[in-house]
Amino acid sequence: MWSLKEQYKNVAVPLMLKELGYKNKMALPKIAKVVIDIGIGSVKDENQKNMIEKQLTDIVGQKLVKSAAKKSIASFKTRVGSHIGYNVSLRGDRMYDFLNKMVYVAIPRRRDFRGLNLKSIDQMGNLTIGFKEHVVFPEMAGEDIRNSFGFGVTIVTTSRNKKEATSLFKALNFPFAKK
Repeated sequence: MWSLKEQYKNVAVPLMLKELGYKNKMALPKIAKVVIDIGIGSVKDENQKNMIEKQLTDIVGQKLVKSAAKKSIASFKTRVGSHIGYNVSLRGDRMYDFLNKMVYVAIPRRRDFRGLNLKSIDQMGNLTIGFKEHVVFPEMAGEDIRNSFGFGVTIVTTSRNKKEATSLFKALNFPFAKK
């Protein structure tokens, strides 16, 4: 089993050159970054917020950035500047390490998993995946987990449209559902 970085160089580039009709491999789409974000606006306990931050930092392998509210919304009990979430952008080797872990370990461990939906790719070529439980990642194995939380992962590509992104993700063996 190759890592996604090796698979891109050795398998995906020749396959996409033939499939998409490009003559220069530098024009091919590639993964630019991975953005992970979680909203914790409903969590009021400070200890639980710290636990979420620590566990998500362990999964991602990089320190998270706190997100602050930009507007006050009375019905959500938020004020300007209040802490409502975390996000992190991964690039380079950390990005590929996270993607390997996500594609080969975490996604197949999801409950009732039958494959990713092709509709998760937007018109700009970005793939968004939601995790309902963080315990599918190997860093959480064996620890006593009191509360489960979910988060979103967006894989940002340099593709120009959905067709190029679909070709890229299929060449990288992302587990899409069979029709």
